[in-house]
Amino acid sequence: MKTIVCYGDSNTWGADPAGLGRFGYDTRWTGVLRIELGAGYRVVEEGLNGRTTVVDDPIHLWKNGRDYLMPCLESHQPIDLVTIMLGTNDLKARFNRSASDIAESAGALAQMAAQSPFGVDGAGPKVLMIAPPPVTRLTRLDEMFEGAVEKSKKFGRYYAETAERRGVAFLDAGSVIRSSDLDGIHFDAEAHLALGKAIAAKLRELLRD
Repeated sequence: MKTIVCYGDSNTWGADPAGLGRFGYDTRWTGVLRIELGAGYRVVEEGLNGRTTVVDDPIHLWKNGRDYLMPCLESHQPIDLVTIMLGTNDLKARFNRSASDIAESAGALAQMAAQSPFGVDGAGPKVLMIAPPPVTRLTRLDEMFEGAVEKSKKFGRYYAETAERRGVAFLDAGSVIRSSDLDGIHFDAEAHLALGKAIAAKLRELLRD
């Protein structure tokens, strides 16, 4: 059985943009991924609300994605592939980060995972670095994410360049889905379905024996 670890934030956790908690497992893109891949695959959901790439949040603690990445991978080893979709929370105004810096930070995590000994037979697992889709019409989160819309439009380009330089696979989620206009940040059920199917297709290519 092949093990896939999906490392991300609230959009991997499955936050409902309507503010109604969490989508059901089979609705979330990780659940769609499991269904699409079928027997022989174990999909491990590692989404955390508010998770950043490499920065400490002074308001919400324990959100630094770098701190938990290695313990997470070690606990689920042996791992065939890790997906990393992080960066949206780095757009919060309190961090004052550029799109290129955020992409580089996500790339650093991807490289950490690829060079870890937690793949099959002690080798590094394969890594799929996913650029989050652009932020859309901000509503209740507008002040927290001030300036995020324009920065996030650059994610696809910068993430692609970083993934190529780091030697990991890449998928631009913004080419497949868009964030919901209900809050501008999270994915609706249709987007989860489309993204799960797109990632499944990409993983079948990457894990083809």
